[in-house]
Amino acid sequence: MFALNFNNTAMHIFYGKVALIAYLKTIKTANSTIGFVPTMGALHQGHLALMQRSLKENDDTVVSIFVNPTQFNNPEDLEKYPRTLEEDVKKMRGLSDKMILYAPTVDDIYEGHTISEDFDFDGLENQMEGKFRPGHFNGVGTIVKRLFEIVTPTNAYFGEKDFQQLQIVKKMVEKNHLPVNVVGCPIFREDNQLAMSSRNERLSPEERKEASIIYRVLTEAKEIFEKGTPEETIQFVENSFKDNERFELEYFVIADESTLLPIEHKSNDKNYRAFIAVFVNSIRLIDTISLN
Repeated sequence: MFALNFNNTAMHIFYGKVALIAYLKTIKTANSTIGFVPTMGALHQGHLALMQRSLKENDDTVVSIFVNPTQFNNPEDLEKYPRTLEEDVKKMRGLSDKMILYAPTVDDIYEGHTISEDFDFDGLENQMEGKFRPGHFNGVGTIVKRLFEIVTPTNAYFGEKDFQQLQIVKKMVEKNHLPVNVVGCPIFREDNQLAMSSRNERLSPEERKEASIIYRVLTEAKEIFEKGTPEETIQFVENSFKDNERFELEYFVIADESTLLPIEHKSNDKNYRAFIAVFVNSIRLIDTISLN
């Protein structure tokens, strides 16, 4: 265990699971609760909001910062993913010096075998992100399961920007009978309504400004969906990006929230959600919006 000190306040920081597990045993009681916020670092206000909620709802809060190699199907994306641990610690400390940070190495997590487990998420993994990022959700399931086993949290907090990931984590918890309550939290957005993401740091100021088109198209698509058909809505979104030189639409899908299966017709007794992935140069941005 190491304690990094900023302005005379210390935060417990662990780089190895053995020391973290030993420490957590000293603070746990029969009735205490542990909140957990897993992240890949490059923290932004959305992450801090998850931490704030955990601090409010639990006796102790653990945050992990780990860029997980097994969920990247693009080696360049993994290499360029921002790693800003010192800045991240400052941001956490600005929120509270009572949190516990777990910032493991790859070897500490994978013990020399950096491979994913194979999961069956009842088909949730085959849609949207799973279709375009082969093996991605096996990597997500592997790291989240291992982190849950190490931290043994009462409540774990995830942002709804990665809504498919949220549903998959819930399914993994259900199928593996893990005693964790998975909590979905609202998307935090920048002033121009771009969904907050660590990848936004790789955008130029001009790209970041113009990326407001993603949420603007989503909100217009929601209005069209309310009055029209799924097909008309999809056509509108595809046309919105068709002649845009800066942004390339990878996918736009309208799906049933529970199954994540694409829909062809609307039904009054179901909840629907729109999912989008857009490239700005080589930087991939995702977003989602409820259509109900």
